[in-house]
Amino acid sequence: MAEIRVENLKKAFGDFVAVKESSFTIPDGSFFCLLGPSGCGKTTTLRMIAGLELPTSGKIFLGGEDVAFKRASERDIAFVFQLFALYPHMNVRRNIGFPLLCQGVPGAEIRKRVEETAKLLRIDHLLDKSVSGLAGGDRQRVALGRAIVRRPLAFLMDEPLGTLDTEFRDLMCEELRQLHNRISATTVYVTHDQLEAMSMADHIAVMNHGVVEQLASPRDIYDRPATVFVASFIGSPAMNLLTVNSRIAKGAKAIDLQGAPIAIPEAREDAPGEKLTLGVRPEHVRFSDSSPFRGEVFGTEYLGTTQIVTVATAQGHLKARLPSQIAVRTGETVGLTLAGERLSLFDAASGRAIRTALYEERPHV
Repeated sequence: MAEIRVENLKKAFGDFVAVKESSFTIPDGSFFCLLGPSGCGKTTTLRMIAGLELPTSGKIFLGGEDVAFKRASERDIAFVFQLFALYPHMNVRRNIGFPLLCQGVPGAEIRKRVEETAKLLRIDHLLDKSVSGLAGGDRQRVALGRAIVRRPLAFLMDEPLGTLDTEFRDLMCEELRQLHNRISATTVYVTHDQLEAMSMADHIAVMNHGVVEQLASPRDIYDRPATVFVASFIGSPAMNLLTVNSRIAKGAKAIDLQGAPIAIPEAREDAPGEKLTLGVRPEHVRFSDSSPFRGEVFGTEYLGTTQIVTVATAQGHLKARLPSQIAVRTGETVGLTLAGERLSLFDAASGRAIRTALYEERPHV
């Protein structure tokens, strides 16, 4: 496998710039997700890494070699598409082995590698079955097998689970991550589904309007969003974003909300604008009768062990994730407290984080 490095990558289609000066490094053997809404530039970026699109400018290094303007056939990568793109007239064995046949690999070696790959994917009992009669999850395993059997430097996947139903998708997410751990493959995975990215990735690049807004671990993406967009895109429900009409100095320890001093993390810099945006995750909001920061309950969503309670405040609507046994009535006024060490603070004009949540480092296991 190999490290992938992208430097100042740009792709323009006429006057429209799909990818704007993107730079990032994908470590050797890591599972890397490009995450973002439709039209953000993630698939275009993946296609440039694959060689299916040529960049307008910039460099792409694969295993230390600049391949930005080389054909896809000259790059040692394997691509898995959203649609399975299998050959319906071939059985599973021939579908998986077809890339090796095209490379002129001897028949005995093809048989050996196909059987090894099928066993790895737990579809060795299907080798002589027609692909047209397989379930969606098994067909996707065949498509993965066709990529794995080549033993490329990197695997590129463009929303490969997008056509599966929820049950199969959850199962395949788990299996893809287990497969990645077994073969230690450098994998670039494109998705608009944050749950897929958060559950599988070692590193996530969140894209918006052709720009990488944040590149970090899933935990940092969730706990310490770098921009308002990342805060609002990640999480279900997303991070609460409240408008605060006041300046804040670099050394300030708290911010005032309706007379309630809310402790805030240490600032990275002064806020340049007159308005701030305060971000807090729903699980870090609690009810407190004594708090002067108050709002009116707008509605509740029962989720089994928890409930999402929406509260209308002077700073905007705020969602709290609370235990389901707490009794809440629509229309009642409640006091609110926020976990100060878990807050984020953004400059409203630029959308950039000037303070982000604090947490203790967890040991790797």
